[in-house]
Amino acid sequence: MDLDALERPSHLARLALPTGPFDLVVIGGGIVGAGIAWDAALRGLSVALVEKGDFASGTSSKSSKLLHGGLRYLETGHLGLVRAGLRERAWWIRQAPHIAHSIELLIPFYEHARRPRWKYGLGLRIYNALAGSLSLGASHWLDRQATLEALPGLREDGLAGSYRFLDGQMDDRALGLWAADRAREAGVNIEQHQAVASVSVQGELSMLTGDVRQYDRVVNVTGPWAADLMMRSGIASRYALELVRGSHLLVDRAMPCGALLEVPGSRRVCFVLPYQGKTLIGTTEVIQTLGEPVICSEEESKELIDTHNAYFRQPISTADIQSTIAGLRPLLRFSGDAATASREYAIERTGRVVAVYGGKWTTSRLLGEAVAAVALRAE
Repeated sequence: MDLDALERPSHLARLALPTGPFDLVVIGGGIVGAGIAWDAALRGLSVALVEKGDFASGTSSKSSKLLHGGLRYLETGHLGLVRAGLRERAWWIRQAPHIAHSIELLIPFYEHARRPRWKYGLGLRIYNALAGSLSLGASHWLDRQATLEALPGLREDGLAGSYRFLDGQMDDRALGLWAADRAREAGVNIEQHQAVASVSVQGELSMLTGDVRQYDRVVNVTGPWAADLMMRSGIASRYALELVRGSHLLVDRAMPCGALLEVPGSRRVCFVLPYQGKTLIGTTEVIQTLGEPVICSEEESKELIDTHNAYFRQPISTADIQSTIAGLRPLLRFSGDAATASREYAIERTGRVVAVYGGKWTTSRLLGEAVAAVALRAE
């Protein structure tokens, strides 16, 4: 695998900004915030990263634990997003192989499938083609018997076979902390349990503790709370966010490989994955507001259990659930089904403040570089 083109550039420009305690403050200690702070520090800037809770404990640690290009985004034509994700997947796996690795996945094909078999095959060929030399391995068709040998627990009725392919998997919280450590090593000052009440276009932060801080540049990368912080700060924006809750179940069972499954009666897909000796099932797509609790509802648990049981002979019930994982994903405002929404992002600068809307875990490093470049551009 040739990853030379993925290495971070060594010619990052140092910008001459006014002197002060820090040239740049990043509000939001998720994976994108770490990427922005890391990139800016490598450019020679003094950087502070402020997080209201524990670092990488919010949305960044509530994902499906996959490093992927987003196979389903091919249906909506987001080829650039998929290509970028596949390149970044390779970068993460190379840089942190102890917490990021490849995973074998099957797409079982049943007679009742909503998508025809040829569509699965074509999508996987495009997926591998977009990865190019960074592909983790070619996909191929397994007949019925080979499918049952690879994943013995599958229901046999109506099973024609499956497509096998490789993608990436991670421990998202551990990988987020790894990125934070790299940022810290580059000189970033990380402050946890420091909540920001508002920010001004002049770079002035008002903290919930009452103190006021002044910075040369400010980046609002608070994920689901980004639009809310701008509104509370009285800064107008062209963008808005739709917040989509994604929930997962962690079940105390082991499985030899993962599966990508169509949710019965829907065009959405669901992953059933081996994860740290257990099985992770998710995700859901539920639109909600910031005021609602971010927890897996009974309806979501039932949906995930029913999806699992529609495909596997040994059923699970609520008694098998060890824990649930729920997080909010900030998606650019869209119309229609949340499952079809794009994970693309928008970057908006107002005075000394840059706000980031949307984004995707796997491509967070690229987003971090793009945001740092906008934030540090001369006014």
